[in-house]
Amino acid sequence: MCMPSRLVLAAGIVAALALPAAAQQVGPANGSLVVAGGALRDPAVFARFVELAGGPSAPIVVIPTAGGADDYDEYFRGRRAFERAGARQVVVLHTYDPAVADTEAFVEPLRKARGVWFTGGRQWRLADAYLNTRVHDALRDVLERGGVVGGSSAGASIQGSYLVRGDTRTNTVMMGDHEVGLGFLKGVAIDQHLLRRNRHFDLVEVIRAKPELLGIGLDENTAIVVQGDRFEVVGQSYAVIYDAQATLDTGGLFYFLAPGDRYDMAAREAFRPSRGEEPLGRVTGKPWPPGPPPPHR
Repeated sequence: MCMPSRLVLAAGIVAALALPAAAQQVGPANGSLVVAGGALRDPAVFARFVELAGGPSAPIVVIPTAGGADDYDEYFRGRRAFERAGARQVVVLHTYDPAVADTEAFVEPLRKARGVWFTGGRQWRLADAYLNTRVHDALRDVLERGGVVGGSSAGASIQGSYLVRGDTRTNTVMMGDHEVGLGFLKGVAIDQHLLRRNRHFDLVEVIRAKPELLGIGLDENTAIVVQGDRFEVVGQSYAVIYDAQATLDTGGLFYFLAPGDRYDMAAREAFRPSRGEEPLGRVTGKPWPPGPPPPHR
């Protein structure tokens, strides 16, 4: 006997609701990331960060460790941009010692935080101090409870799983003696200061050597706001995509996204708001042609 159509529909809805939600493949399952390309001055980006943290009363922690100064205190000027954006509870947290970073007393401010921001400098310092410590776990907890983790320059690169420019000798080595980031974006390598410092070809070396990675380059005063597997470009310049399985119709190995453009990191498709959900034109599914091996270091 045939089941009435309304019962079939109801059964389908119940079955669909019973299925687990698709797991995030690249970005965090909860919370947001703000990943900025350095020299961030746009007050709208800081305001967006404060909003994602929960508004002016949300506790925010600023971590300046990448900068390499002898010490940092509550007068660190990197907190001012958040205060100008309306934040009323800003704490500066810093150590170079991973043993200290692995203590419950040190991470206490992170247990309350709704937003955490890494300032610029050298990203290997962040890896040395915080990778696989209680700080690392506490940052994941910030995201899990719906907060936001962000950073600019070194604070951007550290958020990927693969750490570019992590060499302790010089920041011109793309694949150096530190290659592991905090991994909030899985399978992603992030470069910064892209156009201002003429770095737009540098990630090609990394993606040729590790074609499974997605490369994201960010110019100065520009950021991506990540929620789940998608991000939106915000700020004043461009984000650049490096995907070994995608070229331009001209054969170009990377392409630019302007403020307002969106990108799906799991599907590896770009969208422009004026075109709705139609993928960005000129990007083909052709893999990169063979190229020279990365230089020997």
